[in-house]
Amino acid sequence: MPEVSLTAVLPRRPLTVGELLDSAVLLLRGQARLLIPLAVLLALGEQLLLHPLRVLADAQPPEYWLDAGRWGWFWLLLAVGAATEATIIALLGNPAARGAGAALLGRRVGPRELLRPAGARWGATVAAAPAIGLAVLVAALLGPAWFVAYGLLGAVVPALVVDRVPASRAPLRALRLAVRSGGRAAGIRLLGYLGWWLIRLGIGLGVFHGLMLLALVDLTDPAWALPVATAAWVGVNAVAYPALACLDAVLHLETRMRTEGLDIRLSRAPADPPEPTLLAVQR
Repeated sequence: MPEVSLTAVLPRRPLTVGELLDSAVLLLRGQARLLIPLAVLLALGEQLLLHPLRVLADAQPPEYWLDAGRWGWFWLLLAVGAATEATIIALLGNPAARGAGAALLGRRVGPRELLRPAGARWGATVAAAPAIGLAVLVAALLGPAWFVAYGLLGAVVPALVVDRVPASRAPLRALRLAVRSGGRAAGIRLLGYLGWWLIRLGIGLGVFHGLMLLALVDLTDPAWALPVATAAWVGVNAVAYPALACLDAVLHLETRMRTEGLDIRLSRAPADPPEPTLLAVQR
């Protein structure tokens, strides 16, 4: 497979929506050795966490769809699912954002560097991710406000690890970036989520029902249906979640180039400043 140039991953200029989606996929391709294994572990943990709620909601695999008599439990299941997704994407956003920042500066980073704790702000990320999930949970319990919360909070982790802002300022910075240019960043984040939701739905259900048609296992038996459905959803989410984290990363940097002139600042920067200084927000 030909190697993708770093310039192709994230050009130093404002991008179209299509280019942003392409950049996110290219970033994922370059960092897949780290992001996908991490996502497998997190997605498996999510499935285990959601299982008791699915039992209470009587949601059956693989669709886990609504039982009309248990609407309250099902709504709670949806809200917790939205929160776990937001939390996982935020955690994966740490290495994704640092990988995107390095690519913007023309440098390739490997898994070992992205896992290195020095300067990575993992502590702040681990603290911020559940807070993001909690905000999405509360918004989801209120109804369609889930979409608003998800769209507005995508830049929290990139603001922490790339912009180097204090943890207390990261949510406000994320909100400001999300609503600039008529809410462009928030809209693109929701568009990316919708696209990957459709992909996940198609592949996840396709794998399950394909195995049923092939009659390789008896998927009408709950003893088989649950592990097969779990494996299918973990598999598709292990790609979708890193892809969405990569979209957050490239969208954040592109928004800074579009609205703050980051590309111009980098073109005028001397060659000697360290990478964190180049990308950090000037106070």
